[in-house]
Amino acid sequence: MTEQTRWPQGQQSAVVLTIDFNDIHGILTQTPAVAGRDKTLSVWRYGTLRGVDRLLKLLAEKQLRASWIVPAIVAAENPAVFARIVAAGHEIACGGDRHQNFDTLTLEQQIASVRLGCDQLEAACGRRPVGFRTPAGQWKPGLAAALSAEGIRWSSSWRGDDLPYFHPATPLVELPLHYELEDEPYFAFNLSPAVPPGQSRIASYQQTLENMKQDFRGFHRFGLCYLLRLHAEIIGTAGRIGLLSELLDFIAGHQQVWMASAAEVADWWQTQPENVPEHPAEIFHRQIAEPPL
Repeated sequence: MTEQTRWPQGQQSAVVLTIDFNDIHGILTQTPAVAGRDKTLSVWRYGTLRGVDRLLKLLAEKQLRASWIVPAIVAAENPAVFARIVAAGHEIACGGDRHQNFDTLTLEQQIASVRLGCDQLEAACGRRPVGFRTPAGQWKPGLAAALSAEGIRWSSSWRGDDLPYFHPATPLVELPLHYELEDEPYFAFNLSPAVPPGQSRIASYQQTLENMKQDFRGFHRFGLCYLLRLHAEIIGTAGRIGLLSELLDFIAGHQQVWMASAAEVADWWQTQPENVPEHPAEIFHRQIAEPPL
């Protein structure tokens, strides 16, 4: 049983690979106590040292393009690694000028971070990003319209659905996230300081793979958008890269799967109907615009 296809050329479902390349800046935002602790920071530098190239090799073997979300500071500090991502033909999306917690920024500061990040990434690779992901925290009301004004066509920062949707009153397409389709909740780990704070243990590789396969079965059955959020330092280890390879082979074994970049999916979604009035994004927008008495 499937719903009527929403995807081009009769494809049944869409699959998007997104990769966050933050080097050490993501963990410095999440856990400032790691600053100056080179042993701990080496866990996150591993993505730059090994993980990026493993991912590039795997994606080349599978003939797949991913959408890489990069804070501009990471591209500036790792120009050779960044150049290899660009040379491989992958999409580059903006993660701001620096990796910051957007909860701590005003709307004007958020806009400035996006604008500066896009300027710097364009200077580094010759292509202006059309995608954005909030590095951490929540964006302020008004940022969606500002992103559109900056030429951003897609975001992958929110949750709340398993199909793309429009940010109300803008053409900005949101490609929603799901925790179970990210590598970080399963595998991010450091002993001291504790990451995650609850010090949960590293998940079983086989059970994680089965989780992600089962989710794909459901997304494909119902004609949805299966978006993976990966991190070079997490999925790019010697063992986990095999997990990703097996998952990609499993997906490729299904018919009528549209493997696309985030920009391609967002551009296609512009041909689809607007959000229905009862969509959660529309309800939230109405609550913000017209707070209840």
